[in-house]
Amino acid sequence: MIVSHNEIVAMVYKAFTGMHREVGEADVIASMVAELEMAGLDGVRHFNNATPFILTEQDTPIDIVHQETGAIRFDLHDSSLICHLPAIMDYALEKMGDLDHFQIYLMNCHNRWLAYSELVKLADNGIACLAKWDNGSAPKHTLFTLNQGFVYPDIYFFNKAQANYNTDDMIIELATSNFDIEDDIQHFDHKISTDELFETHQRAWKEGIYVDDEQWALLKKTAAAILVENSEMSSKGAGGV
Repeated sequence: MIVSHNEIVAMVYKAFTGMHREVGEADVIASMVAELEMAGLDGVRHFNNATPFILTEQDTPIDIVHQETGAIRFDLHDSSLICHLPAIMDYALEKMGDLDHFQIYLMNCHNRWLAYSELVKLADNGIACLAKWDNGSAPKHTLFTLNQGFVYPDIYFFNKAQANYNTDDMIIELATSNFDIEDDIQHFDHKISTDELFETHQRAWKEGIYVDDEQWALLKKTAAAILVENSEMSSKGAGGV
């Protein structure tokens, strides 16, 4: 079905607000999902996949397990990345300061595709970005690269795992100059180019955003179920039956 950017934002906002999480801002998360969907990268499906993690994970702080000049490592304790990444990126940019390069290593996190909009935002700061992660299923490896002067990234997919880290980890690298990725992309199997993402994004603004019917229905069901539960609890709290 075809929906608008505002409809996605509103529905995700309702769903996340109803989860009563102490970590994560509903408006920021809703925008993260909408931007991923506008790029044609299944933002709603990724949010639906994230929902079980968001509902069951504990509201505990993430840990900095190692920090040095130019690098930082976080442990997210098997939680969804969507609730924590905006704060992580703000902290990392502050630590990066005037450095030419900075690496962020995220351990034990899920739903890494939802990092998309936070990484794209780096273009506003003139910072080049490279992100990579291995997957438990095909494609086995994903490489996201955003060069200076570009608004949208190039995304490379590999049918074979490329890195030697856990499939629940993610590496994000920031730099004041573009990355040399020629060696990294020699054997990619599929690519989504910055031009393709630009065209998809522009078409979404003009024609609306296509969302899979089943995924949209699942999102609506999540939001409705949580709203009904909250209404019943509110009524009981106010003396209702």
